[in-house]
Amino acid sequence: MRKMSSLWTKRAFAGHFRLAVAGLLLVAGLALPAHAQNDRMTPIATPSQPNAIELGTGPLPGAKNPETWHSQYGSQFARNVTIAMLTPFLPDPAKASGAAIIVAPGGGFVTLSMENEGWNVARALAQNGVAAFVLKYRLHQTPADMPGFEKSMREMFSGAARPPRPDPEKPFAGLAPQIADARAAFALIRKRSAEWHVDPNRIGMIGFSAGAGLTMATTLAGEDAKPAFIAIIYGPLASVTVPADAPPLFIALAADDPIFGNSGYGLIDSWKAAKRPVEFHLYEQGGHGFGMYPKETTSTGWFDAFVRWLGMHGMLKPTGSGSSGAATSPGVGN
Repeated sequence: MRKMSSLWTKRAFAGHFRLAVAGLLLVAGLALPAHAQNDRMTPIATPSQPNAIELGTGPLPGAKNPETWHSQYGSQFARNVTIAMLTPFLPDPAKASGAAIIVAPGGGFVTLSMENEGWNVARALAQNGVAAFVLKYRLHQTPADMPGFEKSMREMFSGAARPPRPDPEKPFAGLAPQIADARAAFALIRKRSAEWHVDPNRIGMIGFSAGAGLTMATTLAGEDAKPAFIAIIYGPLASVTVPADAPPLFIALAADDPIFGNSGYGLIDSWKAAKRPVEFHLYEQGGHGFGMYPKETTSTGWFDAFVRWLGMHGMLKPTGSGSSGAATSPGVGN
């Protein structure tokens, strides 16, 4: 574990701990004033996900509470995910570039913002010619009923139920199921790359909040995952030891983010020191969890900036390797 520990500094452990709180803040209604009228979590029926593919990583060990869904901020969230799934959103054949992206929603590893940070992101990427795959990764268990879940969150904020800080010698032990899910997603896309007309060497990953933490963990400790490029959207920016073959990195963060806005920018410095490509957008306003929500802040422009960055790295045009032919019909997925 010492080799792994060298990849993630002690400062990042604190960031990982705060990452869980980040998702809790999001679902507690502190991130999006524009949607304050919809900040109450309302249970809903599990939405139809006909194109979701089981990743084969098995049920979450020790999980007893079944997957449930709720609405908040006019968006849909999943909770108590015990079986990892991957949903493809494939581009119009006329636009397909052959590049692909795994989309990891956030939610503090206790919920998943499936709509705002998952499906809506994937649809927009597909419209730009990039095959997108929403990763519904397994989550830490929470009380099955909504009142119990809300109580557990109140206890989290009060400090009564805060989890122990990660062991410096086992930096990713608490994320083992999620990293396994991400690795399985990369493996599945590469296995079916011919069917989906994806270049197996041009598969990247984008994550939001907790999903951003998972994206970085997958990059540093995901072994065979090896993303071709990564994007960290309002995630932890602690310093890391950067691998020699680290992929190009895109980062977007709001300066007024209550979770990561005042935690420093060590990750950018690490990438620059390693002479690896990095682009950083620091928006004056936007808070935490803005995702694809329309807001009157410049943070709303992060997606357009990301698409331009993808184009700069050659991800919006076919290379002739793994991207010939047509993808399946557009609109695949939810």
